[in-house]
Amino acid sequence: MPEMYSTVAWAKSSPEAEFSKIEIKRNVAGDDDVTFDLKYCGICHTDVHFADNLMGGTNFPCVPGHELAGIVSVVGKNVTKYKVGDRVGVGCIVDCCMTCSGCEGGEEHLCEKGMTMTYNDETKFGHLATDSGWTYGGYSGSHTVNERFVVKIPDGFPLEAAGPVFCAGVTMYSPLVYWKANQGGMRVGIVGIGGLGQMGVRLAKAMGNTVTAISTSPNKEAAAREIGADNFVVSTDPESMKTAGMSLDLILNTVSANHDLNHYLPLLANKGTLVQMGLVLNPHPVRQAPLMFRKLNIAGSLIGGMPETQECIDFCSKHKIVPKIKMVTAKDLEAVYKELHTKNDSIVRNVLDIEASK
Repeated sequence: MPEMYSTVAWAKSSPEAEFSKIEIKRNVAGDDDVTFDLKYCGICHTDVHFADNLMGGTNFPCVPGHELAGIVSVVGKNVTKYKVGDRVGVGCIVDCCMTCSGCEGGEEHLCEKGMTMTYNDETKFGHLATDSGWTYGGYSGSHTVNERFVVKIPDGFPLEAAGPVFCAGVTMYSPLVYWKANQGGMRVGIVGIGGLGQMGVRLAKAMGNTVTAISTSPNKEAAAREIGADNFVVSTDPESMKTAGMSLDLILNTVSANHDLNHYLPLLANKGTLVQMGLVLNPHPVRQAPLMFRKLNIAGSLIGGMPETQECIDFCSKHKIVPKIKMVTAKDLEAVYKELHTKNDSIVRNVLDIEASK
């Protein structure tokens, strides 16, 4: 085992337990590594899924958090892109095999051997280590990763708001680029105007597209239009859905609750694409005829690779797209998790203030 150092973290010891402050160990920075002092970590709905073991397979103690932002404290001798004092972050990926076609193509999230997620994942590739054998996330005081997985936060971009860009931001940015919405001129629909959806609306609009926000809640219309939506569709209103029929080239569906994806297919123009992005565990029954007669596509997308993550925050900085956030401390985690359990459509992202929590 490599040389280790200790740092503070906030963890759950079981699904039923409350968060408590513990000490964890991470590897000391090697020649190719960067260590940074964590200042902030966004709180994602996925954190709740893992910390409460809702999908099974969670390792405890569980230290969640994959929206990290902080200041570089140590760099290895081979590190060229970062120096002590730089503002940096880490998103959902902390390791990969580095040799497969996905990794070599800058799509580490498509690693053929399986990317190593920032928390609750086996440290299998040997580029980082912990005292448990599984990764610890950003609800902690310090982090060390290979420089490949570090993102530079542009000057002027608020450090406390950077973390959500590495998760919600790139999750929406990646499919927009893949389906060429970054070239502008497309009709893009965003289903669900929560943490993911609000980033999607703002990114799609900044890329030069006509954006339609789609929600079950009529009361989301004002907020959706405020962040750039040109049109608003109430998905529970048959008349609203009918009016918007065949009006969209691309739909990004962020809904994570169980739902019927067929409901959104009539909104697509011929040859349109519906991209599923919410973590829905139940299978979808798909009606094949609409796909055949109108050449429709159903696809999926999840986060993005490291080059794309850097592109995303650079784009957000250039276009002044800053996530709406609410600062919280470790003592607030129980209340925040309770809220996320019952509601996942808030435009505001909770961000854990690490220094204020110590």
